[in-house]
Amino acid sequence: MAYQDMQATRQQTQQAVSTNKVLRNTYGLLAMTLLFSAVTAGGAMALGVERINILLFFIGAYGLMFLVHKTANSAAGLLATFAFTGFMGFTLGPILSAYLTLPNGAQLIATALGMTGLTFLGLSAVALVTRKDFSFLGNFLMAGAIVLILAMVAALIFQIPSLSLMVSAGFVLFSSAAILYQTSEIVHRAGETNYILATITLYVSIYNLFISLLSLLGIMSQD
Repeated sequence: MAYQDMQATRQQTQQAVSTNKVLRNTYGLLAMTLLFSAVTAGGAMALGVERINILLFFIGAYGLMFLVHKTANSAAGLLATFAFTGFMGFTLGPILSAYLTLPNGAQLIATALGMTGLTFLGLSAVALVTRKDFSFLGNFLMAGAIVLILAMVAALIFQIPSLSLMVSAGFVLFSSAAILYQTSEIVHRAGETNYILATITLYVSIYNLFISLLSLLGIMSQD
């Protein structure tokens, strides 16, 4: 009995060490990719890029995302991760430039950025401190992704302002749930040991959260 208790304690210790390592690597890589995205966004603004072709965006984003998943278990995965996040940051440049042409554009960007940071920190703290298992959000995320994609396509085609507002609000909820879910998976699932995939999930959630909050703030300020 004592031997079994020792084995159980050892396994728990090893799992805790593994979890802390994945968390440390994930947040470290996430910080670097966010910084790199900020640099590429600034580069796009400095170059005066005004628009990114929507087809080019989808090909680049999903193509690089596929590359990240294919190389996640090798050193090439890190290069693919920076390629993906750099591309996403570059596509953010024209959006920020457009907002900066507004009278209160800089304030809107700063507010959205602050809200995004506080939301991410708050949700991460909830998952890490309470240690609650948020795996039940998995089905919600799957269904929500399908609904949001369809709604986003409809909003682009029909140009309905109220639908665009709903899509932005939906992405805020979806991204928040994804942050809780991914952090919980690292804490509770021993199989979630790939920090590259964990980083990409959190990065996309933060990206969508920022864009959605920026859109909502712009709509509410009638800009």
